Amino acid sequence: MTQARLEHVNVTVSDPAATARRLCDWFGWHIRWSGPAKNGGTTYHVGNDDDYVAVYAHARPTETPLGRLNHIGVLVEDLAAAEARILSDGITTHSHADYEPGRRFYFDDPDGIEFEVISYA
Repeated sequence: MTQARLEHVNVTVSDPAATARRLCDWFGWHIRWSGPAKNGGTTYHVGNDDDYVAVYAHARPTETPLGRLNHIGVLVEDLAAAEARILSDGITTHSHADYEPGRRFYFDDPDGIEFEVISYA
């Protein structure tokens, strides 16, 4: 098994565009991507070429508290193998999607932490 790496964290903010600009200014990062997100929201991926912070705003701001950790993104080489290991622990996976440039699925761990598992392979 190849070791996975932390790719991103996703947090809720009041204004993703403004937060993205500040993170770029503060840390010398760049906006890797921005666009529509879950539940009609908007997300900016801000970081470097290897990892990033996803700053997210729900379409209805009162739906998701500010500063909330939404999920932890983990990058793996073999998505099917990673999912098989998670399923073998009795965890249910959901929200499978193909997107440019990869594929992903989500799951909630026993403590309710949502993980996004991504592969670009």
